[in-house]
Amino acid sequence: MDFVLSGAAACGACLFTNPLEVVKTRMQLQGELKSRGSYQVYYRNVFHAFYTIGKVDGLAGLQKGLVPGLVYQFCMNGVRLGSYAIIESSGYIHTNGRVNAAKTITAGALAGVVGAVMGSPVYLVKTHLQSQATSSIAVGHQYQHQGMVHALSAIYRQHGILGLWRGSSAAVPRVSVGSAAQLSTFSSSKELVIDLQVFPKDSWLVALSAGMISSVVVVAAMTPFDVVSTRLYNQPVDHLGKGQLYKGFLDCFTKTLRKEGLLGLYKGLGASYFRLGPHTILSLFFWDELRKVYQKIR
Repeated sequence: MDFVLSGAAACGACLFTNPLEVVKTRMQLQGELKSRGSYQVYYRNVFHAFYTIGKVDGLAGLQKGLVPGLVYQFCMNGVRLGSYAIIESSGYIHTNGRVNAAKTITAGALAGVVGAVMGSPVYLVKTHLQSQATSSIAVGHQYQHQGMVHALSAIYRQHGILGLWRGSSAAVPRVSVGSAAQLSTFSSSKELVIDLQVFPKDSWLVALSAGMISSVVVVAAMTPFDVVSTRLYNQPVDHLGKGQLYKGFLDCFTKTLRKEGLLGLYKGLGASYFRLGPHTILSLFFWDELRKVYQKIR
């Protein structure tokens, strides 16, 4: 039941934040491996990107990749948050009744790795679909998928089962770093808010406050890994399924840093916060509240 509740919480958050995921993906692919000022800027900032995509691709363009997004959130976060909930319930993350930072980081990272590996094929398809745009505002490599099932079958047909896990070398560090930052700060922040007696212990505002604190840390820690992950998933491949732009995680990281500078690794930071911030807050809030409801009716 922990896995189901966790997946449902993440899907609830995804319904609200998917348009921001589309904006973030486009901004991270804009000017790929090009120095500043040497490429056309279609998306100047988060709000301009929203307006541009809505105007050119239509409102439906802002919900591209929603189906694989929901499937990914249910699978990846169901496993990730569900695993963490079981670890937390076992008492592992506590030492002498208090949250142990090192243990929560370890537990969060391990839960993240399992979730990332399981959800990688759907995340690959989600990235492809969200980058697809009308030619006048297209950025990054343009795949021509007609939907999630078509994309999965096309990739499998061309590159076999391993082709579906292409780019997972970036997904594992991305999700493990993000998960460790998210879950460790959420547990610690909840404990802090309760200790300060800002809100009653069982109030929904405790989880909401902890989620808001956690979201800032997650975005700061995760954005460079997110940029690398988006580019690895979206790069064109040869007939053998090998990437034509990057060999792997480190190659993408160093090429981006060398060509675009440190700011290149933080492309779409505003979009990342507008997407990851609310998603972190909502998913952790829904997760905490659903677990409370389940405990009461057991």
